[in-house]
Amino acid sequence: MNTLNIRALRASVLGTIALAALLFIPAGTLDYWQGWLFMAVFAGASSAVTVYLAIKDPELLERRMSAGPTAEKERTQKVVMLIAMTGFIAMIVVPALDHRFGWSPAPPYVSLAGDVLVGFSFLLVFMVFKANTYAASTIQVAQGQQVISSGPYALVRHPMYAGSLPLLIGMPLALGSWLGLIVLLLFMPALIWRLQDEEKFLRKNLAGYAAYCQEVRYRLLPYIW
Repeated sequence: MNTLNIRALRASVLGTIALAALLFIPAGTLDYWQGWLFMAVFAGASSAVTVYLAIKDPELLERRMSAGPTAEKERTQKVVMLIAMTGFIAMIVVPALDHRFGWSPAPPYVSLAGDVLVGFSFLLVFMVFKANTYAASTIQVAQGQQVISSGPYALVRHPMYAGSLPLLIGMPLALGSWLGLIVLLLFMPALIWRLQDEEKFLRKNLAGYAAYCQEVRYRLLPYIW
């Protein structure tokens, strides 16, 4: 097993442990089937994508391994990613607290639908990875990078973010919480801020991106925005 695969395995194990802690410590119990099912879907889908990248596109896996506020080069993006990371954690912790105190429980069929959305989101992101080997976790332009306009990029300029929307909607529902959807509303401004800042960077640094923006009108949702 090479160094990259060891790093990816370690990140997956530590990420699963952190996810479990964020779920079950606030919930105050292990008797939380919604948490267990969500963790299985999330960790399972994430691991499947990681294994695929390790085999088929290790360079993209390397790019995806560098993530978070400290990995960003621009100060604005460091702030955006800090907000986004805080929001993502809140979207796990708030539903877990909701389960503990019974603030706004969602019925079981809603939780199951939420898990379907989570799995669907990973499928969409996987399609982005297959279309664009330069889909890094940070805003950058790699050597030799070209504008991708096929596949999901023919529909919207930022299919990675579009593909993440079912995950963000599905997470609180999968965890049995209506209240968690409020956190999503607080999370969205950070996502839009990052998206728009990324476009400014790519227009300036990636040849052909400005022309691509003229060709593909919609940023996030086809026929809407």
